[in-house]
Amino acid sequence: MSSVAQKSGFGATLWDWLTTVDHKKIGILYLLGGLFFFVLGGIEAMIIRLQLITPNNDLVSAGLFNDLITMHGTTMIFLAAMPILFGFMNAIMPLQIGARDVAFPFINSLGFWMFAFGGLFLNISWLFGEVPDAGWTSYASLSLHSPGHGVDFYAIGLQIAGGGTLMAGINFLVTIINMRAPGMTYMRMPLFTWTTFVASAMILFAFPPLTVGLFFLTFDRMFSGNFFDHTMGGNTIIWEHIFWIFGHPEVYILILPAFGIFSEIFSVFARKRLFGYTAMVFATVLIGFLGFMVWAHHMFTVGLGPTANAIFAVATMAIAVPTGVKIFNWLLTIWGGSIKVTTPMLYALGFIPSFVMGGVTGVMQGAAPLDYQLHDSYFIVAHFHYVIVGGVVLAIFAGLHYWWPKMFGTMLNEFLGKITFVFFFIGFHMTFLIQHWLGFWGMPRRVWTFMDGQGWNIANLVSTIGALLMAIGFTVMVINIIMTTIKNERVGNDPWGDGRTLEWAIPSPPPFYNFPATPLVRGLDTLWIEKMEGSKEMITPAEPITDIHMPHGSIIPMLMTLGLFIAGFGAMFHQETSWGLGVLIFGLAFTFVAMAARSLKDDLGYYVTKEQILQDQENIKRGRN
Repeated sequence: MSSVAQKSGFGATLWDWLTTVDHKKIGILYLLGGLFFFVLGGIEAMIIRLQLITPNNDLVSAGLFNDLITMHGTTMIFLAAMPILFGFMNAIMPLQIGARDVAFPFINSLGFWMFAFGGLFLNISWLFGEVPDAGWTSYASLSLHSPGHGVDFYAIGLQIAGGGTLMAGINFLVTIINMRAPGMTYMRMPLFTWTTFVASAMILFAFPPLTVGLFFLTFDRMFSGNFFDHTMGGNTIIWEHIFWIFGHPEVYILILPAFGIFSEIFSVFARKRLFGYTAMVFATVLIGFLGFMVWAHHMFTVGLGPTANAIFAVATMAIAVPTGVKIFNWLLTIWGGSIKVTTPMLYALGFIPSFVMGGVTGVMQGAAPLDYQLHDSYFIVAHFHYVIVGGVVLAIFAGLHYWWPKMFGTMLNEFLGKITFVFFFIGFHMTFLIQHWLGFWGMPRRVWTFMDGQGWNIANLVSTIGALLMAIGFTVMVINIIMTTIKNERVGNDPWGDGRTLEWAIPSPPPFYNFPATPLVRGLDTLWIEKMEGSKEMITPAEPITDIHMPHGSIIPMLMTLGLFIAGFGAMFHQETSWGLGVLIFGLAFTFVAMAARSLKDDLGYYVTKEQILQDQENIKRGRN
């Protein structure tokens, strides 16, 4: 078995990456895929803002504008933010709990390929010239009657990608429940692991409603199912309930891992144990529970009545309480700490006021009478982006800088990292702060253009300039990543110097088997305890080094998903073409044959011998010295 650097670096062959079931490599694949779609979504956002830079602009047509706002929202939520967070979960969470891998490596690989092919299926709609145009929420009154196959690309692409997300959530749950190292009790788990756990539990309950809703929408469009067509006895509003029963927990599925990332960063760079750990865990679980209780606050204007509106208004305000607990605990972690102002810490410090602003405007909308005035105005756009960009995207950038050395063995340039932060942070507030006033001044969301003399000119100009600054900041980060990869200056186990959790106790990047011996966890902030006691090995083994059983890689997850990808085209065109039904049958048959090949194959994995492990550890020490 080859050494750590050979197994974990970019020098691995293309076949290794296509067939890998190693959670760390799959984490990198999620990261690369998510960043690719982040760029696509960002380009779409820039075109939207350039269209609105001046009144009566005709940079894009009204139809293309609808395509852009639909694809921007869908791409950023489903194909960028969530996969990038899954990348961190895959790469870091098993290390934090002292596990060799995730519980189901094969399914982990299958989940990634379903995301990748689902995202590809959705975006191929651009090549066909039939792009989803009913908004990222795809309300049935619009999506049922959207001409062409744009909404079909949306429904089938998200079905494929959503199936992968559900698999990943189940996998993370089982991993955390069953594969923690000896001594790693629930109340010793790092906060990032806790937020991964609760977000995965939310995925388990939130994604099935979306799956059902997309199936209903597909049947309505392709087979006249009439689930949502009110002229045929259906109910359009039911789509909103189904979508938001998924959609609002989805916000917390995204923000909870972001909270976990910032919890790790505050503790490490304030050089203090996280204040109020138990309260933070309780707040995380409470947010996960209350996240399912608030979906109808998106529907205050549909006529649910004062009783339903009051119940969901109270629940919306209640969910701010555990979030406030977290804010105060982060502030108290910083208080009195020996703060090191690194790039990740800058993002963490900028996150607190940004996210509080998003939370305050959320509570404002929780008041149903005010929401009647603000509904579908630019105030909603501003609020949503303060939560998602001010919370999730800042966390993604912070996590990239924080865990990059652990994942790749090199440090991103700190100076360029701080330049990225300055441009992106200033640009973010320029873009979205003024949109609150645009909402108060009556500008509706999703409008293609606006007339001169309405008082919106300067605000839209400022907002677009801010978006350009955000694009500059992201470009600097891409340059930083390229320069760091070319230089390839290697770093040690704990390059920040103040790591507190298990991932910082092993080489950077980690060996494919993670730990030479299963670690013994002796308390919260395991590595910090070992440091305080002067342990030379950085980690106390729970058992002696022995042979390690590892799973073989497999191309079958990719082939199974390729079959679904092909079947999607057959399903979409089966009524219009002579070949559509044949393609559908072929794609499904291809998937089932790949599944059968997996079940018939006697794949018992392989063993990494004790001698190989000891040799690897010796090579690591020599490289470090």
